[in-house]
Amino acid sequence: MSRFDLRRFRVAVLAILGTCFAAAQDWKAVTSLPGVDLQGLTPVQQATALKILREQDCTCQCGMKMAECRVKDPSCAYSNGLSETVIAALKAGKGEKEAIAAAAGSKWAKAEPAKILADPVQIPVAGAPVTGPSSAAITIVEFSDFQCPYCAAAIPEINAVLKAYPKQVKLIFKQFPLEIHPQADLAAAAAIAANKQGKFWAMHDAMFAHHNDLSRKSILEMAKQNGLNMERFENDIDSTEVRETVVRDVQDGEKAGVEGTPTLFLNGQKYNGPIQLSYMKLVFDKELGRAPAANTPVASNTGAQSR
Repeated sequence: MSRFDLRRFRVAVLAILGTCFAAAQDWKAVTSLPGVDLQGLTPVQQATALKILREQDCTCQCGMKMAECRVKDPSCAYSNGLSETVIAALKAGKGEKEAIAAAAGSKWAKAEPAKILADPVQIPVAGAPVTGPSSAAITIVEFSDFQCPYCAAAIPEINAVLKAYPKQVKLIFKQFPLEIHPQADLAAAAAIAANKQGKFWAMHDAMFAHHNDLSRKSILEMAKQNGLNMERFENDIDSTEVRETVVRDVQDGEKAGVEGTPTLFLNGQKYNGPIQLSYMKLVFDKELGRAPAANTPVASNTGAQSR
């Protein structure tokens, strides 16, 4: 599966869910783009930068202009890298044509084909929530964000994978709240707090079902409905221990190469295809014919919370 297919899938999910930011409908006019820092540019240079980003194609093969891609898919490394190159050129005193040429000559000018499974990396998972048999030949580590619409859309497909491979696959969940989602950090803390009471998966399902409203009031109501000890839950949400766990998960993800959510690792190998059972089945069937589970580079999950 090519990077192009993956990008189209991600953009299509947003369109289907109808959860794009209001700014996404007006990317040609907005003057503030996700991850694009125009500070240090003169007003004329800022106007030039925005003109370039609105007119030049993103090279990730998503079919969008750079500005459109920044708004609709802020995790795109290509539109981000191209934007930084353009701005750096303008800051150096280059003109519009020279800035465009700088982007065209950068490492972001051409999307490199992505392997379906990247080289394996080590991911700490001790204490993380897990579902599936401990003897599973394939361990999926998912880095996710409870406010992310992509993550919510992926839930049925991931569940379908677990159902299709009940004895061969287990799932480990890691927190990766994105800065662009203001309620994601609180939801991550709530999930970890629920995990301390053995209620992670109940809150996981509840929060993804209500990912458009993860206010503290809403989360507390979900916790109450799922039978958590509320005094302990509220204390844990705000505790240093829980907050540090969220930070560690994010750091683990960044070290592993996570750039957006959801990101899956299969036995430590980053999966670069669509999160759909029909595509993933081909990869899983191939992996199941390879090395035994003992060779997995994923760290031991001793003490992880089962579903």
